[in-house]
Amino acid sequence: MDLRRLLADAAPNRGTVFTIGVFDGVHRGHCHLLSRLTQAAAASHWTPAVITFSNHPATILRPDFQVKYLTSPEAKVELLKAQGVELVIPLEFTRELSQMNAGEFARTLVETLQLKGLVIGPDFAFGKDREGNEEFLRRAGQELGFWVETVAPLIVGGDAVRSRRIRRLVADGDLAAGNELLGREFRLAGVVVQGDRRGRELGFPTANVAIPDNMVIPGDGIYATWAIVDGERLPSATSIGIRPTFGLTERLVETYIFDFDADLYGKTLGVEFVEKLRDQEAFASVDALIDQVNQDVADARRSLAQDGGVRIG
Repeated sequence: MDLRRLLADAAPNRGTVFTIGVFDGVHRGHCHLLSRLTQAAAASHWTPAVITFSNHPATILRPDFQVKYLTSPEAKVELLKAQGVELVIPLEFTRELSQMNAGEFARTLVETLQLKGLVIGPDFAFGKDREGNEEFLRRAGQELGFWVETVAPLIVGGDAVRSRRIRRLVADGDLAAGNELLGREFRLAGVVVQGDRRGRELGFPTANVAIPDNMVIPGDGIYATWAIVDGERLPSATSIGIRPTFGLTERLVETYIFDFDADLYGKTLGVEFVEKLRDQEAFASVDALIDQVNQDVADARRSLAQDGGVRIG
């Protein structure tokens, strides 16, 4: 990767105020920092900008580290721009990048992107061996001509809002707490693929959504959801699990869109999770399952009717 050329090609025609990080989820904690970034940039008529890593650096530095993401790289860029960030530069974190020393990286930002200010969190560090901490950056800024501002983390419920905290909540199915920290409904997206059409046979045709393996998926259960079809939000209920009533073992994400019967195969379907309605369970008969699904649909309609739709992006 020719980092210098990549950054130079993206450079605006004026100075920049930057922050750097993974920004998985672009949650309320991120938005807290981004708000300060955009304010500082506007005060000096500079460009608010973000360098975001499409993969978590720990996956390169620690080969045994695995992570499931809250947002795809494409969705993350959209969310960052929705916060007023004018320039978003996605980078893949590579072994080569991990070996660049902090001084070289800071100098590269100044020379290619006219870096004027750097907004960071208190535990921020970059460069080989994480040498580019706040103290180092302030010294480098005095030499190279940029300022550094550290933003305290956003505290909610006694703890800092962090991506790993939200990942844990979503994976446990606690969408109420996860959505509160995100500042919007958690959203998945995937291509609709052929299923066994069992839902249609029961009177509830579902879209079988193929979710990428590296994404966080809520815990097994039934959820009130919004389905995003061609930019339109439609009320729906989503089942996640193995469908134990039929003795199956493949974990699926299946969305039933109310009062909708168009062909979705091959389309990308977005699913926004509003509330968990119940856990997955096995039923003694198909008729008992159908009765419960009817109840789930009614519960989902009530939940969605009460959804305020508060979103940050």
